Amino acid sequence: MTLEDFTEFSGDDDADGRADEADSAADGGSAVDAADGADAADAPGDAPRADASSGGSESDAGDDREDDAFADYDATPAGTDSGLGVVSVSQGLRVAEEEEETSLKAFVTTGNRESVRLGKYLLIPYPDGERLFCRITGLEYAQEFQSDDATEIHARRQMRRDEFAERDYKFVADLEPMSVVYGEGDSMKRRMTDRVPKPGAVVEEAADDAEIKTGLKIPDDGVFLGHLSVGGEKVRTAAEPPTVDYRVKDDYTDGDPLAFRHTLVAGGTGSGKTHASKNVLRQYLDSDRTYPMGDGRESQMAVVQFDPQDEYAQMHDDNPDLDDAFARRLEREGIAHGGHDDTVALVPRVANATYPGEGHRAERVEFTIPFSLADDMPWLVAGSGLNDNQYPALLTLLNRFFDNYGDSGTYSQFLSYLDDPALKEELHESGRVHEATFDAVKRRVRGVPSGVFDQDAKPITELDHTLVRPGGLSVVPTYHLPTSRQKEIVVLAVAGLLVDDKLSNDPASDRIKETPLLVGMDEAHNFLADADNVQAEKVVQKFTEAAKQGRKERLGLFLITQDPQDVAESVFKQVNTKIVLNLGDEDAISSVNIPTNLAGKVPYMEKGQMVVYSPDNSEPVELIGLSECVTRHD
Repeated sequence: MTLEDFTEFSGDDDADGRADEADSAADGGSAVDAADGADAADAPGDAPRADASSGGSESDAGDDREDDAFADYDATPAGTDSGLGVVSVSQGLRVAEEEEETSLKAFVTTGNRESVRLGKYLLIPYPDGERLFCRITGLEYAQEFQSDDATEIHARRQMRRDEFAERDYKFVADLEPMSVVYGEGDSMKRRMTDRVPKPGAVVEEAADDAEIKTGLKIPDDGVFLGHLSVGGEKVRTAAEPPTVDYRVKDDYTDGDPLAFRHTLVAGGTGSGKTHASKNVLRQYLDSDRTYPMGDGRESQMAVVQFDPQDEYAQMHDDNPDLDDAFARRLEREGIAHGGHDDTVALVPRVANATYPGEGHRAERVEFTIPFSLADDMPWLVAGSGLNDNQYPALLTLLNRFFDNYGDSGTYSQFLSYLDDPALKEELHESGRVHEATFDAVKRRVRGVPSGVFDQDAKPITELDHTLVRPGGLSVVPTYHLPTSRQKEIVVLAVAGLLVDDKLSNDPASDRIKETPLLVGMDEAHNFLADADNVQAEKVVQKFTEAAKQGRKERLGLFLITQDPQDVAESVFKQVNTKIVLNLGDEDAISSVNIPTNLAGKVPYMEKGQMVVYSPDNSEPVELIGLSECVTRHD
């Protein structure tokens, strides 16, 4: 029982006593009897009471009370409180290399307790002016007095109160040291935590933009992703604007731009991943953003985005819901916004499929996949999985066909070529392709959906200057294609063309080779899944090579998916920056491999909230994306 309980309990007893006295008088007892009972209750040695029966006047009693009154003193504390509380040693004070061996706690004063949240960033000063940057990882109430608050009396007293009695308990925050920040000239630096703060040091909320960015290793410049937040609320500072912008490193000062070390955007349906992806891609297309090339030139980046829902060509248009005030705020923060004029919808032409394209005003250019691409990408014509015997047989047949027909050979001619019984007999008798294997390959080639190759449109191989334009966005929509297999062939053919020319020492297109390139792929899990046959293995192998060599060739992958666990590990492990929005599937959350404290928040995040984990850019953090899309987004 606390001191406050004792006070309340005594007060109630006095009231009960007065009630008993009144009851006694009502039952026939005199007022004198009641007074006598009250006098008898006085402890021996108590001073006699000043009342009318003792002979003293009422004014005398008043004078006596006035003489006995306590003197008044000024109890206003000197100075003002600063910070949230102080470093406490009551439960230990230790900083160690191992996180589980660290014990760093702060006592939070009563007036600050409502504003404290898990994940909030704090600063603790050292005597020499350096500051320990840390994060709240736990909050607890501890007993202030040696008493038992699990009692009937305490519970009933508490139930009668309107407010919780904060002073009965200590409020303690567990802190995780993240870095030491210090000034060096006109700039700030950070280093790993290497010393313990002093007991009683004042703990303050981090409120300086520069200190927060330094403590978290967030670059001042780069590609904007969102604003720093804790528990779904933006971190506020004393600066203008008061928010802390999070940016991804985009220059060669301390290594390669992170665009060329690949990005993954993972989020479930309705999480806002397309909204967020458009906002990020728009930053890469900013006219002021250029990259140095090997020959000394500076070039803007080209973006090629594969679009299964026909949403990204909308980036050509302005967002009608983006008002002038919001636009001015974006300009103050250096965030690119507005429709991107240099946007082209490169529409794959397939038999019996029509592209409406009603949701945007971007230019449209139709193209077809020439069968000649199968010479370098034989997996395009494998209707289903091939085993280790069938794949070499397919290579043999394609090589012989293109030797005879050249690059002008069509898919229809290849089918006719395979119908020649003399070819089958020749290959079988020579021991190069067994007749059963020949028949199996033929069945798989015929299983390719018709109408994909060699349609009435310009071949994509002749549109390299349209496909890849410095500062241009090329969107390849596929939602109008009737079958998933047709979509796979189109996406993998165009993406394979880009990757091959980027990695080749003798590219077919110098434009592709010499332009910084970001390849965006929505629903990436459909195209880069773990290999379960030779065909899929070859596709994953190509993109794994692209992911590994992308840095030096200025090629970046921007993968968007709601099933990150299905993306092949060999590709996934090359991804440096992970942007994770709301995911409800435990396997999906586990696969993105973000810190446990942030992974636990993922299923509860609202639309637009995200966790960003980019080891070469910053500590893992929680962000809130822009409430409005910087381009059109229906």
